[in-house]
Amino acid sequence: MSDESPSDRFKSVLAGASRAIAHEKEIEVNWTADAPSSTGGTFRVPMPGRSVPRGAAMQARGYADSFALRMRHHNDRLHTRHAPSEPSARACYDAIELVRYEALGSNRYSGMRENLDAALEARIASDPIARAETPDQVPVQTALSLLLREKLTGEPIPEVARPGVDMLRGWIEEKASGDFEALAKSIDDQQAFQNLSLDMLQHLELTRPEDFEQPPDESEDLDGDEETEEEQEGDDSGEEQQPSEMAAEPSEGEDQGESESEGEASDDMQEAEEGQEGEEGMLPVRPNRPWTDIPDTFDYKVFTEAFDEVVGASELCDDEELTRLRAYLDAQLKGLQGIVTRLANRLQRRLMAQQNRSWDFDQEEGLLDAARLARVVVSPGQSLSYKVERDVEFKDTVVTLLLDNSGSMRGRPISIAAISADVLARTLERCGVKVEILGFTTRAWKGGQSREAWLASGKPAQPGRLNDLRHIIYKKADEPWRRARKNLGLMMREGLLKENIDGEALLWAHSRMLARPEDRRILMVISDGAPVDDSTLSVNSAGYLEAHLRKVIEWIEDKSPVQIVAIGIGHDVTRYYRRAVTIMDAEQLGGTMIEQLAGLFEVE
Repeated sequence: MSDESPSDRFKSVLAGASRAIAHEKEIEVNWTADAPSSTGGTFRVPMPGRSVPRGAAMQARGYADSFALRMRHHNDRLHTRHAPSEPSARACYDAIELVRYEALGSNRYSGMRENLDAALEARIASDPIARAETPDQVPVQTALSLLLREKLTGEPIPEVARPGVDMLRGWIEEKASGDFEALAKSIDDQQAFQNLSLDMLQHLELTRPEDFEQPPDESEDLDGDEETEEEQEGDDSGEEQQPSEMAAEPSEGEDQGESESEGEASDDMQEAEEGQEGEEGMLPVRPNRPWTDIPDTFDYKVFTEAFDEVVGASELCDDEELTRLRAYLDAQLKGLQGIVTRLANRLQRRLMAQQNRSWDFDQEEGLLDAARLARVVVSPGQSLSYKVERDVEFKDTVVTLLLDNSGSMRGRPISIAAISADVLARTLERCGVKVEILGFTTRAWKGGQSREAWLASGKPAQPGRLNDLRHIIYKKADEPWRRARKNLGLMMREGLLKENIDGEALLWAHSRMLARPEDRRILMVISDGAPVDDSTLSVNSAGYLEAHLRKVIEWIEDKSPVQIVAIGIGHDVTRYYRRAVTIMDAEQLGGTMIEQLAGLFEVE
């Protein structure tokens, strides 16, 4: 116990509390730097930090309490059986149910109420309702859920969301105020609450009667089996059913016909809607899906490439600003640079050892062996006085570092990625290994000029990728490190990091590598999440970008001479790449990059 850190003790206590709330013995709590989620009996909640400050601890408790309440009071089979098929109605339906089971805990336990409020504050901070300026920018599901929460628990609406809620309050209360009263009386009965929720969605004109049939009395199906069904469905339920984070246009191409896939389709749709918001300083929600939901056939399209750009770092800002940004990067990571440099020196020694000259002695011909000179003088006719140099097996190599430049990397992760890439490039250059450093992001939030062109053309269905790509060259493979050093400071520039479309970035980096003459080509991808672009995900089928990424990875791993390795920062990239490692702390990045590269060099 003496070796436990405060965060370890906190996690242990949090897991015990979650088991008590959910009445389940097998619950496990893990930290995550990605979106909080629950799968079966595993809860992934935000890490509060090593010292466990009160505010961060309350947020972590709030997410864990919500997941535990869901496990205890929510039947996923009943919930999905009569869920609306229209995306915006489904988002409202899911948000209403989330309010119900959280209200059950909030009303019974004052401590849990504070925790749930803290988790709600964290969710709302990244919701579009916090930045809405007009009623059409307010997500209906968020406003509806906050008004219902106010009715069920008496808790006030968070200040940051109040202006957005007030824009829709009059409309919602005019059409559904009576429904709120009825819902408050049925909070303990999920089936009755569900029926009333569907009625309210009709009153709000979000659904039509023909969209679904009102459920009959299903007590026969569910009686006595609810606990078992909750356990069975828990493994498939995926992430927490919470309000979608964007008010976007409906997804198209969803498979709604097969009853056995309803739960999976609804999860995919919800995750596609939980995209990255369009303001600086906010973190995206990153979908984490299993390999099994890749479609058998997949056709990836790009609406237009007219606004994409491949640009050198020096073209995005002037030399004076690059110098300032580089100085800022160096000052920020003085302590880390020494650690990474020591690790890099270790890599250099390992690589040099593979390139050292070696000789075969006692040969009948070759170069005269200086150690045998005395023997040559005494006995000139003596054979086996020569040596021959062995062939060195070390292949001519190029390494490409492809860095995720998305908004969620902002802060320390992108700083550490930049300095690690810098030190690694310098080290490999000493060893005769050429290094290219690339970055990928988009030119705009939520679509840019590509989306405007799509709107102007009448919004054709299934348009494919709808954002302007920005692929950045920080260092070319043939460019000396000393000339490119300043370029890495660009990653510190405010406003550079936006959204990320990983599949096309991989293809771009891969095509550059295939044009190289080196015998060995290594592509290292550093990312903290799955592809996220709100504009694309809002008008295509769910998982559109992620399915493309997986197809690209599979093709490179199976067909290409390029060796690919990935490092995920707080994100499980092992589900995408065969050779991959996940780190939960960005501080581990430099050492992990070096160890992974060293392992690849030693494979052959």
